[in-house]
Amino acid sequence: MSMPAASATLDLAVVGNGSFGALVDRDGRVAWCCLPAFDGDPAFCELLQPKLDGGTFAVELEGQVAAEQSYVGHSAVLRTLLRDASGAEVEITDFAPRWRQHGRFYRPVMLLRRIRALQGKPRIRVRLEPLADWGARVPERTWGSNHVRYLLPGIVMRATTDLPVRLLRDGLPFVLDQPVHIVFGPDETLARPIRGFVDDAEERTLDYWREWTRYLSIPFDWQDAVLRSAIALKLCQYEDTGAIVAAMTTSIPEAPHTTRNWDYRYCWLRDAAFVVRALNRLGATRSMEEYLRYIFNLAVGEDGALQPVYGIGFEAELAEEEMPGLAGYRGMGPVRRGNLAWLQRQHDVYGSVLLASTQLFFDERLLAPGDTSAFARLEPLGERAWALHDQPDAGLWEFRGRAAVHTYSAAMCWAACDRLARIARKLGLDDRAGMWGQRADAIRARVLERGWNAELGHFVDAFDGERLDASLLLLEDIGFVAADDPRYVATVEAVGRELRRGDTVFRYSAPDDFGAPETGFTICAFWYIDALAAIGRKDEARVLFERILARRNHLGLLSEDMAIDAGGEAWGNFPQTYSHVGLVIAAMRLSRGWQEAT
Repeated sequence: MSMPAASATLDLAVVGNGSFGALVDRDGRVAWCCLPAFDGDPAFCELLQPKLDGGTFAVELEGQVAAEQSYVGHSAVLRTLLRDASGAEVEITDFAPRWRQHGRFYRPVMLLRRIRALQGKPRIRVRLEPLADWGARVPERTWGSNHVRYLLPGIVMRATTDLPVRLLRDGLPFVLDQPVHIVFGPDETLARPIRGFVDDAEERTLDYWREWTRYLSIPFDWQDAVLRSAIALKLCQYEDTGAIVAAMTTSIPEAPHTTRNWDYRYCWLRDAAFVVRALNRLGATRSMEEYLRYIFNLAVGEDGALQPVYGIGFEAELAEEEMPGLAGYRGMGPVRRGNLAWLQRQHDVYGSVLLASTQLFFDERLLAPGDTSAFARLEPLGERAWALHDQPDAGLWEFRGRAAVHTYSAAMCWAACDRLARIARKLGLDDRAGMWGQRADAIRARVLERGWNAELGHFVDAFDGERLDASLLLLEDIGFVAADDPRYVATVEAVGRELRRGDTVFRYSAPDDFGAPETGFTICAFWYIDALAAIGRKDEARVLFERILARRNHLGLLSEDMAIDAGGEAWGNFPQTYSHVGLVIAAMRLSRGWQEAT
């Protein structure tokens, strides 16, 4: 049976390896996993209530009364502990293998599970029951002496095990008197003993994560939170192409009983650029290089035109449709595949890409720093920014029913021209630097004239507008205004008065195509915290930051939205890269320096 609708929560762990990701609930059930990649068919879809039985990979303990869950250090290796009424304990270890091998990273589409008794003689059963076609069909399966094969859309998966195969195939209960290992991966023969493979893979995967986190430039304060966020961001990059997904899920509602159910399993260039900038600040520059490879491989015409979102395999069309085989999170459908945002025009995307690219030209650690050729490939994006800076768009909040010249979009067009000028100066291209600098100055003057409302005394969401928008908090971060600019200070204060709700912050308060917002947008709270610190209200910012940290789930992970009531629920897609970017940036702004603290 699928989990009851009311029991679904975002108290989920994330495991993955840069090829795919899986979400595991507190009881050790794989509740969501798309195969063979982030944008694939959800073989494990229990999170969104399949109408058929199945869609799970569960270890069920008879008489279970408690569960505990944690990661092994700063890694993506997960431990789940289940306990029954008699005191018997079962430990489940879940991870996706990842390590350097033969000059590249070994990161197969493979989930490894070890199940062992820590106390007593627990009685369990293992349910490995994928579904196909978005929960609409039980896939065909075959089996051999020590494996079960599942014929899934786009991939054939094999579960190799040292458990008697009938117990796995039929989900029969048994006493766990020796460790059980399951390798769920591509339909390939495992050429070595399964126990040795899993044990060795775990140690090598742990070594990878220890090494990766060791070289991050983390702040002194909140190290655990920053490291968990950094790992979550890393797990959301699809390394085959360099794309970074906005989240691993689709159709988790932004608020209860709303139709704001969107598919986030694609690469929004803006969101990905935020991720790159955050990881760059931590010193993890490889993601930037891989993301720029993705950008340069997009089918971009000579005019530099970019969509706001693409598929992880460079797909331009992301047709949106509802999937009837899934009832939705707690039964709150619809469940959508695809996203119509690919049809929109969001002019901030050009500045986003340029901001993410700039370090390529200034960081002398890089093996292949930016050169004149890379600059030439970026200049068409600046041309688009210059042409579109005063033209209406859907904005970063992707309004489906209205368009305007959004202040943030225009400011990001300024950022595109400004960064091209800086890059050109670094490369000694003085003529280009002068031209881009003049364009940046012209855009800035226009934004300051029309994005500022003198009567209200703060920046507004659109040219000649009257409304507030949380994206205005970013004007200092991108360098458009100084932190001590009275206009910026007034805008931050206005956001605090009008958009803050308890510990949360709305994106905007005016009704949009789907009504008035009901939940706070998590990254907006972090933007507000960062802005408070920038204008000198650091103590207040630290207090609010701690309160938001307390709203993370039991493993330190965040979704897109949070209820406005104290201690309220997480809503929206998960894990949300935006949210973890906000956490990292705010922590780095607020933390004591290492020299100061030690």
